[in-house]
Amino acid sequence: MKTYIQDVTLRDGMHAIRHQYKKETIREIAIALDNAGVDAIEISHGDGLSGGSFNYGFGAHTDWDWLDGIKDELKHAKLTTLLIPGIATIHDLKKARDLGVESVRIATHCTEADISPQHIEAAKKMGMDVGGFLMMAHMNSPKKLAEQAKIMEDAGADCVYVTDSAGALLMDGVADRIKAFKDVLNEKTEIGIHCHHNLSLGVANTVVALQNGANRLDASLAGMGAGAGNAPLEVLVAVLNKMGVDHNSDVYKLMDAADDLIRPLQERPVRVDRETLSLGYAGVYSSFLLHSERAAKKYGLDTRSILQELGDRKMVGGQEDMIVDVALDMINKNNAS
Repeated sequence: MKTYIQDVTLRDGMHAIRHQYKKETIREIAIALDNAGVDAIEISHGDGLSGGSFNYGFGAHTDWDWLDGIKDELKHAKLTTLLIPGIATIHDLKKARDLGVESVRIATHCTEADISPQHIEAAKKMGMDVGGFLMMAHMNSPKKLAEQAKIMEDAGADCVYVTDSAGALLMDGVADRIKAFKDVLNEKTEIGIHCHHNLSLGVANTVVALQNGANRLDASLAGMGAGAGNAPLEVLVAVLNKMGVDHNSDVYKLMDAADDLIRPLQERPVRVDRETLSLGYAGVYSSFLLHSERAAKKYGLDTRSILQELGDRKMVGGQEDMIVDVALDMINKNNAS
C-alpha cells in the first residue's frame, strides 16, 4: 500500500500564528502543497471547524472563507478538515462538504471516542472519507487506546489515528500503540499517526509508526504547528526517500514551500526550545503554549512552571480557559509560602 501523506500546515499550523492565516496565503500554500504531491491538505481553525472563539482564539477569517474556492485549485490532493464534537456540528460539516471537503477527521480526547459515532456516521452518509483522531494518545495505555479506536471503526471510520498531541510519546510508546491497533482493528481499516516535535521525535516516531503498520502520516511544512510543531514534512519525506518508501510527494518542492512560504510567517519560531520542550516533558497539549506564555508574562511566572503544573493536573485540550486559573493558584501558593 502506498504511503499516504496528509499535510496539516493549514490546520495545526494555525496555532503557531494565532489562527491568522490570510485567505490568499491559504490558497498559495495549498497550491504549493498540491503541486508537491501531498495526498491530503487539512484546512480549518486550529481547533477544527467552528473553533474560532474567545476560549481558543478568533481566526483572521471563518473556516468557510478559508475553504472557499480551494477545491477548484487542487489537482491531486484531497481537501480535508477536522471536527471536534462539541465545538462543531454536523451542520458545520455539511457546509464544509458543500465547499468541496472530501475527507474529515473526527477528533476526541483519547478516552472519549464514545462521543464520535454520530459524527462519523453522518460523514459516511455524506460520502466522505473519515478518520478517527484520538488526541493526547500518551494519556491512555496501548490496549485501552485500541479499544477506543475500535469504537471509531465500528462507527464507520476508514482510518484511526494515534495522535500525540503533546509530543510526549517515546518510540516504544508509538510502536506499542500501533501494534495494539493492529491487534483489534479490521485489516481494511487504515492506521494513521500524528506526531508533535516537542521532544524532537516527530519524524522518528512517525517512521516507527510506519514500520509497525501505519500508512497515513501527518506532517507540516517546516513543522508549522502547535508547540514545537508537527513532524516537519520536508524532513519526513527526505527520510522516506532514503528508506525507499513509496509515496507521491516531491521533497524539493516541499523544501521550497517550507523555506519560501512558511518560515517568513512564523512570529514565534516553531522549534524545540525551553518552553516547547517543556510541553513534551510535562505531557501538555501543544496548543497550550501561547496561552501559557501570555499568562506567564502577565503574572510574572516561568512558562515552564505553568506547563509542568498543567501536566501534573492532567489538563487536556479544551481547558485553555483554565490556564489563567492555574497561574493564579500558583501565585497564591507562592504567596502563602
